Formats: sequence, structure tokens, C-alpha cells
Amino acid sequence: MTRTPTEPVTETGTVSLPRTGLLAFAGGSIGMGVWITVPGLLLLYFLTDVLAVAPLAAGFALLVPKIADVLLHPFVGHVSDVQRARHGHRLTLMLLACVLPLAFAGLFAVPGGLHGNAAAIWVAAFYVLGNLLFAAYQVPYLSTPADLAIGYHERTRLMSFRMVVLTVGILLSGVLAPVLVGGDDPTRTGYVVMGCALAAGMLAAMLVGINGVRRLGAVAGTPVNAAPPPLRGIRVLLNSLRDPQFRPLVTAYLLTGTATHLVLAAVPYYATYELGRSGLTTVLIAAFLGPALVATPVWLAVTRRIGKQRGLLVAQGVFAVGGLVLALGGRVPLAVLVAVVAVLGVAFAALQLLYFAMLPDVVAAASGRKIADAGSYTGVWTAADSAGGAIGPYIYAACLAIGGFVGSSGDDVTQSASALDAVRYGFGIVPAVLLVAALLVQRRYTLDRTHR
Repeated sequence: MTRTPTEPVTETGTVSLPRTGLLAFAGGSIGMGVWITVPGLLLLYFLTDVLAVAPLAAGFALLVPKIADVLLHPFVGHVSDVQRARHGHRLTLMLLACVLPLAFAGLFAVPGGLHGNAAAIWVAAFYVLGNLLFAAYQVPYLSTPADLAIGYHERTRLMSFRMVVLTVGILLSGVLAPVLVGGDDPTRTGYVVMGCALAAGMLAAMLVGINGVRRLGAVAGTPVNAAPPPLRGIRVLLNSLRDPQFRPLVTAYLLTGTATHLVLAAVPYYATYELGRSGLTTVLIAAFLGPALVATPVWLAVTRRIGKQRGLLVAQGVFAVGGLVLALGGRVPLAVLVAVVAVLGVAFAALQLLYFAMLPDVVAAASGRKIADAGSYTGVWTAADSAGGAIGPYIYAACLAIGGFVGSSGDDVTQSASALDAVRYGFGIVPAVLLVAALLVQRRYTLDRTHR
């Protein structure tokens, strides 16, 4: 790529990305944040406490769509690579994915006559459709950093913009959604209103993100390679799992994603049954995501000094310790619990920023050995993300079922002591164990030393 004399350069001599392009690219994350947050936060609770679905059946209804999602992501990545090779961009898939807001609204627009398993089937069907559309947007979108001629620190800078805006999207949707559905008294009509309102915002953000991908590609896009041959995605999948750097990174990301999605699904239960007020869901989400906005620029500065790998290990350890404190539940003053949640938010900022900043480092190293296409590697990565999104809520649903938790259709149900223990321990101890496992796996990643 030819660089003009007026373009600023990064530490590796590549083009420094313009702030306007970074902001436009990051804007797409608001729509992604809505899809990531609201189903993860409310769907399990919606099924068990509004639609009267048994916990295991509800967990299964959320698990099956994610399994299909995991299988499809590498294929979507392959299609994305083919599209870029043929047309010089990945935008067509992203434009097709703009139907996603309709699927999002449909998730919560369950007909009034459906309850129990019938309602679970409705939700599962729309979740399958929505996950496929989300993959069509997410995979090309997250392949962008690897498509650009930028270096180690510039990738972190790009993802820091995305992380801040993504956190805004998660925060806004995570705070607004519980309010729109009815606060302490959620209703089926409230869920429909919420779904339609957030779908409109999602569509606008997705279009902004598409414009951002186009602008960054025009500034710093790398040359386009020949189209990968048929079944290339399967070979890249196998290569990625053999890659000594990608394997520990994606495994740790899977464990971390499982933990964070579990926590997200558990928040409404923890607020309602452990803290005694459903409305505290909004407080906990705000406490978790508010500090993440402030922490992201701090983590960016810290990792410039100590590296992404060390910063990630620190964040994993902090999150694990915080989970153990939350397992104490009502034995700890509410103000202390909220403060711990805020600390977890600081750690969460690093988990989101650094994993996604390290992924293009791995892809760049693998591409240098002629074994990777950005879209195919990203497809495997987002498949792991989807797997975590499936496994986390299902593990929590299993905890509830083991504890004897009873689903309802909005009526007050007295839960047993064992069910309440399951609410608390599932929210705190299980994520802590997952983060410790992620930390141990993550220690096998060594590429960061070379890149720095």
C-alpha cells in the first residue's frame, strides 16, 4: 500500500487511523451490544418467570440456537473471505444482516396464547434466525482489524474505540431494557415494547458501523488475496486449532465468555431473589458497565507499558476474586456488593479490549506463515463467542434446576432454600472457577512477547 507524506504513521510505519473513521467503525458496536446484552440478560428470566418455562427447558431453548450458531460461524467466515477476495470488501454480508433488528423484536413478541414449551419453541426459532444474521454482521466487522495495515499498538487503539462504544451500547441497552419491560413488575407487553424500541436503535447503529468499515478500508486496507478454495474454511478451522498461539487464546476466551454470559443471565435472578428487588438489575448493570467506560483508556495506557498478555492475566484474576465475594450475597452490605460489581466492570473492560486486540496479532502471525485468512480465523473466534453465550446461561439454568428453582408466569412463587443458594453460588462461584481456568490456559500464550 502506498502512503502519502501527510499521513501519520504508527510504531510499525503503517497508516495511523483517523479518529472520525474509528468513531464510525466503533458505532456499529452499539447495535452489537444490544444483541449481546439483552437476550443474555433477559431471555432466560423472560422464559422462566414470564412464560412459565421450566429452567432446564428454558436453558435448552437458548442452547440449541447457539449450537447452530457455533457450527455456522466458520462457514460465515469463509464466505466473508471469498467476498473480500472477489469484491475487495466484506460489506455485502453486513448489509444483508441489517434484517437482524426484526429478529430481535420477534424474540420478545411471543403471542399471548403461548406458554411453557410452546413459548420456548417460538423464542428458540427467532434466536436461531437472529444468531445467523448476527454472525453475518459480526464476522466481517471483527475481521476489519486484520484487514488493515496497522501495527501492534494501533490495533489496541482501534479496539479501544470499539470497546468504549460497545460498552455504551451494553450500558444503554442493559439499563433501558429492564426499565422498558416494567422494572419491578415486568409484563409481556413491556417486553414487546422494549424489543421494538431497541430494534430501531440497533438498525441505525449497524448502518453507521458499515460506513465505518468502508472508511477504514479506504484509508489502510491491505491488498486483496486470491479467493480461498472450497472447504478452505474447514482447513483453516483445523489449522487454527493446531496454532500454538490461537489455541490457548481462543480457549481462554471461550472460558471467559462462558463466565461473563453466565453472570449476565444471572443478574436478574440475583437482584430479585438474593437482593430482594428486581429493579436492582438496572443498578447492578450500571455499576458493572459504568466503570468499564472509564477503565478502557486506562487499560490502553497500561498495556502500552506491560503488554496485552499481562494486562489480561491481571483482569482474569481480579474477576475471579470478585466473583467469590459476590457468592456471599446478602451477608455483605449492598453498597459493598455494588462496589465489587464496579471492580468487576473494570476487569471486564480489559477482558473485552485485550482479547479482541490480541486476535488480529495472532491472525497476522498466522498469515505470515500462509495458514490463515482473517475471516475464517474470526469465524472460529466468533463461534467460540457464541459457544460461551450458550454454555454460560445453560450452566446457570442447570444450577437453578439442581437447586429446585420453580418457574412461574409472573405470579409470586416461594423458592426453597436450596434454590436461593443456587441463585447465589451460580452467580459467584461458578464464574470464579471459569476465570481461574481461563487464566491458567492463557499463560500458554507467548506471542505477545514477540510482538512487543
